Amino acid sequence: MFGKIKELMEAKAKAEEMKKRLETMIVTGESYNAEVVVTATGGRKITKIDINQGVLNVRGKLEIEQLVLTAVNNALDQADRLMAEEMKHKVPNIPGLGM
Repeated sequence: MFGKIKELMEAKAKAEEMKKRLETMIVTGESYNAEVVVTATGGRKITKIDINQGVLNVRGKLEIEQLVLTAVNNALDQADRLMAEEMKHKVPNIPGLGM
């Protein structure tokens, strides 16, 4: 019983360490032809949205919104993959916790 508690405490500490590390990692997502580029942290926080000036001149509001959504979702997908990869290597498999 105490062994499991110790494992849980260690897993929690590793998860916190991983969370801090992910916040320092950068991922990007792009729309078609990189008209919109979104930068995010590995912790899924959007830090920058870059919209190509040419897009603003020739595309309508709805099209630009769709480009932004695509780029944001791509960046968050990259962050999810990064997080999954980190978890695979850092957080132990503890039976009953679904990790």
